[in-house]
Amino acid sequence: MSLTPYLFFDGDCEEALDFYVSAIGGEITQKMRFSEAPPEAEVPSSDKIMHGALMTPVGPIFASDNRDAATPKVKGMSLSLNYGSVDTARRVFEALAEGGEKQMEFHETFWSPGFGTLTDKFGIQWMVGVGDEA
Repeated sequence: MSLTPYLFFDGDCEEALDFYVSAIGGEITQKMRFSEAPPEAEVPSSDKIMHGALMTPVGPIFASDNRDAATPKVKGMSLSLNYGSVDTARRVFEALAEGGEKQMEFHETFWSPGFGTLTDKFGIQWMVGVGDEA
């Protein structure tokens, strides 16, 4: 069994995937564009991403450009990254925060030698900390 986050973007999925490769690491293993769908799929002919897959060092993330602008933004959910070192966690936190908004600066807490929360420039919420990498 596996659980894979599937992120939806407002037309900037390709930029987001490239940003996450830079911030977190990993490799984009799939980019299927709406223009590649067969005619019977009845999707707009666009070079936007219909399905993207990013294999990060901590597991996969799937992503797509949202075809329906009326779909509400996700609330009450964050992606959580846990690292074995403060330096690595801080570097990833700062990279993800570039152009975004920090809700909690990365710092030592009573439960972790380093932890912070942010919303990245694409509107995705993250928690980055030091602790059990499982």
